[in-house]
Amino acid sequence: MMKTKLQGKVVCVALNDQQQLDKMTIEFEQAPYKALPTEPVLYFKPHNTWNNNNSPIDWPHQDKALVVGASLAVIIGQQCCRVAVQNAEEYIGGFALLHDFSLPEKSYYRPDIKGKCLDNSATLSAPVSASDIPNLRELELTTSVNGSVKRYFPISRQHRSIETLISKISHIMTLEKGDVIAVGFAGERVELQPYDQVSSSLGDVLRLENIVTGGE
Repeated sequence: MMKTKLQGKVVCVALNDQQQLDKMTIEFEQAPYKALPTEPVLYFKPHNTWNNNNSPIDWPHQDKALVVGASLAVIIGQQCCRVAVQNAEEYIGGFALLHDFSLPEKSYYRPDIKGKCLDNSATLSAPVSASDIPNLRELELTTSVNGSVKRYFPISRQHRSIETLISKISHIMTLEKGDVIAVGFAGERVELQPYDQVSSSLGDVLRLENIVTGGE
């Protein structure tokens, strides 16, 4: 196992579920979007959001709502900038799972800073090296709440590949060793209640668990 502590910036990719994009085509053809996104839709989980496996997640008392999404997380192994797609695999240092706890989203048109930047709302599993998952595209990311499966997300269903995302993001910003890219979430987020136990797994290789604190 690699070290679990978040060390660099966390970049999350929204709308990378091909099934979700297909369902939202008509909506995106209307105002204010008027077209499907032509580039990755990105948002950040800043330093105040960083948390770890098995750590508690605070219920947002004022907003009375909380959702979660799970993503495969790519750990950048060395600094890279303007990487070609065919070379992107060289910069993958490992993989983990990431939980993004946030307020429900009302729109993809404007970044939801309030909803995405809750304290301690981005949790990372213990990472493994890239060589530990040779059959990555054959695996499925599963998210359960209180033992009941809520979301399935085959890695093969990603709209853009991991290599494409590394290339595109590295053309926007320099990626440093230890940076994390959450490369895609399954469609709609899962609604939560106080005391819910959330667990996600990728085959038998990666697992991530968190519990939501009470809402008193």
